Amino acid sequence: MAGQSCLVANDWICWEYVTSRSRELTDATVEHVWITGISVLIGLIVAVPLALLARRGRRWAAPVLGLTTLLYTIPSLAMFSLLLPLFGLSASLVVTGLVLYSLTILVRNVLAGLEAVPEDVREAARGMGYGPRRLLWQVEMPLALPSVLAGIRIATVSTIALTTIGSIVGKGGLGNLIAPAVSSSFKAQVLTASVLCVLLALAADLLLLGVERLLTPWARATRAPRRAGRAAGRAADRAADPARAGASVASGASGASGKGA
Repeated sequence: MAGQSCLVANDWICWEYVTSRSRELTDATVEHVWITGISVLIGLIVAVPLALLARRGRRWAAPVLGLTTLLYTIPSLAMFSLLLPLFGLSASLVVTGLVLYSLTILVRNVLAGLEAVPEDVREAARGMGYGPRRLLWQVEMPLALPSVLAGIRIATVSTIALTTIGSIVGKGGLGNLIAPAVSSSFKAQVLTASVLCVLLALAADLLLLGVERLLTPWARATRAPRRAGRAAGRAADRAADPARAGASVASGASGASGKGA
């Protein structure tokens, strides 16, 4: 019927839905951002001491990395069910589950960043009178920052996706709109909430990438010469190929003339 509302027609793209439910969409988005942000922040606070413990040697690294990897393999529904007796149907349940999932990424990246600090830098700092704590926070952690920030980016995007599963306890941000809309085949709500979730992930990734470049300008400075060196090497190889081909042709021609003689 001409002029039929897109809500009545149950269209996928419906601006009328966006305008009429703007408050609901805003509240769900804010909740999604809050749950994601607090989960990644707590995850980072927990990951740093775990990474420091794992750095002490294989005796500690194996159980720490093994445990965080094991936690990541637990299905989300099972994880929330295991945490339910402790936290009940609350936001703490979702945040705790997301923190546990983020540890496998954050612990490994913090550990990789710390292990990448050159030993001669540590020795120089010790020679200048730096104690263990000062060495960690003023030398090692700043140099490990590129790896740490990369881990935060990955964990944030992953957590944005996993937050939607919190809808099973009513604390899933945009997932609270997606889950019932899927059950009722409310197309506009499914698409709108899903697109907002994707946009959140993209915006968070770009924002954290900007922060990473702002805080670690030396990382770009060291990558640029490497890229230039690789490009120069490829150019040299391309230039050498015709020369080698010409030498091969000349060698073949001289061999043929020798046989003819």
